[in-house]
Amino acid sequence: MSGAQVNGIAPEASALDEAQTLRRIHELLERGAPDRIAIQDHDGREYSYGDLTRLVGEMADLLRDHGVRPGDRVMVVSENCVTFIVATLALSRLDAWALLVNARLTEAEIARLTEVADIRCALFTAEASKNARAHAEIMQASVIGRLDCGEVLVSPPRLDSRAEPVEEGSDQPGVLIYTSGTVGEPKGVVLSHGNLLFMCFSSSKLRRITPEDTTLAVLPGTHIFGLTSVFLAALARGSRLVLMSRFDAQQVLDHLAQGVTICPAVPQIFAALLRHLREAGLDTPRHSLRYIYAGGAPLDLGLKQRVEAAFGLTLHNGYGQTEAAPGISTTRLDLPREDSSVGLPIPGTEVVIHNPDEHGVGELWARGPNVMKGYYRNPEATRAALTEDGFLRTGDLARQDGDGALHIVGRLKELIVHSGFNVYPPEVEAVLTAHPAVSTSAVVGMARKGDEDVIAFVTAHSDVTEAELRDWARRHIAPYKVPARVIIAEALPQAATGKITKAKLLDHFRDQLEDEGQN
Repeated sequence: MSGAQVNGIAPEASALDEAQTLRRIHELLERGAPDRIAIQDHDGREYSYGDLTRLVGEMADLLRDHGVRPGDRVMVVSENCVTFIVATLALSRLDAWALLVNARLTEAEIARLTEVADIRCALFTAEASKNARAHAEIMQASVIGRLDCGEVLVSPPRLDSRAEPVEEGSDQPGVLIYTSGTVGEPKGVVLSHGNLLFMCFSSSKLRRITPEDTTLAVLPGTHIFGLTSVFLAALARGSRLVLMSRFDAQQVLDHLAQGVTICPAVPQIFAALLRHLREAGLDTPRHSLRYIYAGGAPLDLGLKQRVEAAFGLTLHNGYGQTEAAPGISTTRLDLPREDSSVGLPIPGTEVVIHNPDEHGVGELWARGPNVMKGYYRNPEATRAALTEDGFLRTGDLARQDGDGALHIVGRLKELIVHSGFNVYPPEVEAVLTAHPAVSTSAVVGMARKGDEDVIAFVTAHSDVTEAELRDWARRHIAPYKVPARVIIAEALPQAATGKITKAKLLDHFRDQLEDEGQN
């Protein structure tokens, strides 16, 4: 490959071989002792591996009777709870695809996904999420049965939905996760059972999970990080999960003091825990942790050091994308890092620094059993993301140390990662420009304490305030996509062609951004 720097990693036989012994993700339940506790739900109820196996079978029967067919896409609108994982594994049993959706999306966003994914129906975990219940009412869902973990609330089957062909092997699609929302061109990442199995076995092996471990599931299972690296990784080793439907700092600390041994989270969660400890006058929490991990967003070195001082443990770091299920690299238990490197490539993957500059910085490409099948019904986007020989073009700029460790140094894409969630500027810009007073808009990310804030700049042709525009955005997009600031200007910096030069926005309006404004 001309102009590329390549680092090939030989597949790790044990993780790869384990993944290849299974065809579908629901078969992971066979790896746990039937009487061993698998999950403590958000309400404190406990379910054994035997319970989960029974519930998955009962859920599959209800969904089949409701009209769910092999190859159908079924939307699961949820926050973390047992019903979520039971539904996802039941759809695996039926050879249907689980379209995973965070219940905090807006009505417009969910309506858009309903159409672009051509879903058969939607399932809602109302017992764990008032947002899911609200969406269920909008979509005229009804209770088609009741399980020990809660009611099975499902919308009517869409009669014109077309089922996709089924593949017998593990290349059969397992989940569908969209990387964009209500406007523009949302892209549905198709991940096979093989992708998911490889990643969950890899994660569990790298963390050395045993049946004696307890993992805190505070990350949303509807996000690929939560699904494979938390839920499925724990089940792959017959271990225990403690579920939280929403983040609460004190509740997290309570769980950490009650036997949790593994805590994966986004950096912002660790920052919130430190703030909570500080407000309580504590330097360190009581805990039985052996492994903590930050992913889903850039990890600030200062935050890493503060977390390590408080917990007395290495804060591990990693990098991935939904399109890679999601793991591409991670730091190793026996090779702790003192910098903010995202570690070595996942065993079984290859990475390429494509067209590196004189400093060794280029676009990071990745290839392996973790890489998606493609974008659903979007061959053009698939061709743009995947090379003919199977590399995923990540759109991120990286360099690689001599020992193989990767450092993410920037983005080719304009993707903003806010609190672990992906925010796409064109989506936010379209919402703001739809306001009657707005002429033009531009959205960028601004680094802040290890996170990225969504910052919007607009020109207006009639009177409007920042508060009004943020309220407008709240009504049309999910909360994490709403700009932290909206700067209203007479004009935005432009190139000779008239195109807004986004790279200059933050500096150009630095004085206004330093003013707290209306938040």
